[in-house]
Amino acid sequence: MKKFKKYFGLMSGVALTLSLAACGPQDDAKGGDTKEADKSNELLVWEDVMKGEGIKDAIAKFEKENDVKVKMVEKQYTKQIEDLRLDGPAGTGPDVLTMPSDQIGTAVTEGLIKELDVDDATQGIYTEAAMDAQKVEGKVYGLPKAVETTMLYYNKDLISEDQLPTTLEGWYDYSKGVANGEKFGFLALFDQIYYANSVLSGYGGYIFGQDDNGSYDPTDIGLNNAGAVEGAQYIQKFYKEGLFPAGIVGEQGINVIESLFTEGKATAIISGPWNIEPFTKAGVNFGVQKLPELGNGKNMQAFIGVKSYNVSSYSKNPELAEKFVEFISNEENSKTRYEITKEVPAVASLANDPVVTESPAAKAVAEQSKFSVLMPNIPQMNEVWAPADSALQTIATGKAQPKEALDQAVETIKGQIEAKHGKK
Repeated sequence: MKKFKKYFGLMSGVALTLSLAACGPQDDAKGGDTKEADKSNELLVWEDVMKGEGIKDAIAKFEKENDVKVKMVEKQYTKQIEDLRLDGPAGTGPDVLTMPSDQIGTAVTEGLIKELDVDDATQGIYTEAAMDAQKVEGKVYGLPKAVETTMLYYNKDLISEDQLPTTLEGWYDYSKGVANGEKFGFLALFDQIYYANSVLSGYGGYIFGQDDNGSYDPTDIGLNNAGAVEGAQYIQKFYKEGLFPAGIVGEQGINVIESLFTEGKATAIISGPWNIEPFTKAGVNFGVQKLPELGNGKNMQAFIGVKSYNVSSYSKNPELAEKFVEFISNEENSKTRYEITKEVPAVASLANDPVVTESPAAKAVAEQSKFSVLMPNIPQMNEVWAPADSALQTIATGKAQPKEALDQAVETIKGQIEAKHGKK
């Protein structure tokens, strides 16, 4: 078996963030002339919620340089593919959309997005990992907008930087001296594979193996190998010994963990850059840094996900749409978008730009990126989330032992892959 284990050089995977805000109305265009335009010279762009301001000036420049009209609509980026399935065939879909990299494979399989004719020079401005996330069987289907990974948040009023444990075992020991049912030390949503993978992968587990060309093998699942089981056993003791509250298991876990941190009842949590703004507005005196090391000397290996701009297969003006994608993702516009939205760009040359590196969050993500692994972008990844989360929740609640739970999860995943995707 070939283990999926892709390391990044310093700042090679710089980027963020996931926006988890609610979806905006489909018809909310952002400014512009309401006059009917020549359809051959008009583009509809779906941008992420509350991120439109970051590309507003670039759109105006593109319109002027190309004598076109660009209508922008903000929609939750994780749901845009769902809307495209209906709006594309109906002729009301976008020319350009944005999506997370783990949806790329599904979108390609369903014929929802177009292959891009992007030369090597254009691809070369992005980090290698970010571009890899846009490829399916060597073909390019998008250009990177930003990448995300999780990091450690800590409350400076509860612990000083020089007191911070550098290992997960150190946080375990710290938590044993702090947790009393109302206040807690270190917290993480380890009942969800998105977060737990940082431990499982660090001990040798993996989602899908890869061949020598980097292609994922959906028949090679490493979620129940010896390393994954060891990681799950380590995770289990945080719950078993009452260091994590029961309320952070399940759908409401995210709300509980964020509330405890905001209220000063948790010293440190694992979360993503999407919480920078909410915690700042809540007045939390927090710091951020990379995730801790594990007992085997390896760092926790969080997922890295890439956010991209893509061209719809239903676009009436695909060449112009592709030109827009290249334009909106170039170095200048990526830097401007970062300054406004704080989504750290995937453009390699911006890795050491003072505008980016002065941000503690960007620095933490850059450091964590050295140890992070790409989120698989093949359609079969859709069959992983629910069974893996279910297994982790039974481990967290003590209803099943790690080996038993993970074996069942892998069996379910394999069955769903065969049923929905057929044999490889």
